[in-house]
Amino acid sequence: MRKLLAFAFLFFFFWDKTLAQIAPAPPIKVDNITSTLEKGGQFTTFIKLLKATQVADQLNNQLSTPDPNDGLTVFAPSDSAFSGLKPGTLNSLSDKEKLQLVQFHILPTLMSTSQFQTASNPLRTQAGDVKGGKFPLNVTADGNQVNVTTGVVNATVENSVFSDRRIAVYQVDKVLLPLEIFGTAPEPAPAPVVPENGGLVSSPKAAVKGTDVAGAVSLKFHALAMGFSSFAVFWAVFGGF
Repeated sequence: MRKLLAFAFLFFFFWDKTLAQIAPAPPIKVDNITSTLEKGGQFTTFIKLLKATQVADQLNNQLSTPDPNDGLTVFAPSDSAFSGLKPGTLNSLSDKEKLQLVQFHILPTLMSTSQFQTASNPLRTQAGDVKGGKFPLNVTADGNQVNVTTGVVNATVENSVFSDRRIAVYQVDKVLLPLEIFGTAPEPAPAPVVPENGGLVSSPKAAVKGTDVAGAVSLKFHALAMGFSSFAVFWAVFGGF
C-alpha cells in the first residue's frame, strides 16, 4: 500500500511539473498607446488623431505581440503644441495627409534618451521616405536637451511620458510638421540676363526720354526741310519777274 501511495505521489508530482513546463506563458501586460497618453493628461488632440487615422489600433497590435527585436518611439505633441498651429491647419489636411502627419511622429524602433546622443540622421519614421527628402526627421542631443527638426519646425523634447522595453513616449513642445506636407523645396534662382549693349543697362525712364528727344529733333529737321522746299517753289515761280 505504501509503495502504491508513493508511486501515485511521484506520478502526480512529475505530471504537474510537466504541465507547468509546456503551459504557454501568460501574455505580457502592456498599456495601449491611448491609455498611456490619457494618463499624461495633456494629449487630447494627438489621441483624437491617433484614433481617427486608426494608427492607435496598429500600434496597440504591435505592442500586444511580444517581440524582443521590435519597439516603438513616439513623439507626442501636447495640446498646447497643437494650439500653436495656425487656425484651420488640421482641417485643411486630407485624410492621407493626417495619416502621414501622425506616422511622422512615430519611429519604428525603440530609442532611449541616451541613444539620441548617437542617432544617425535622418531618422526613419512610419511616414516613410527619408532619402528623397520628403519626411526627414533629425534628432540632436546636447547634454540633457534633445531637439527634433523637420525642415519646417524645430521642436524640443520636454520630458519622457512613458518607457519600457517595448515603447518610449516623449512629449514635444511643437507639432512635427513634415516637409512633404507643410514645406516646399526652394526654387532655383533665375540665371542672370546678360545685356546686349556691352553691360550697360539703361533705365526705362532714360529710354523713354531718349525716344522723346530723338522724336523732337526729327520733327525740327522735317519742319526745316518743308520750309526750304516751299522757298524753292516760290523762287521758281516768281523769281523770273
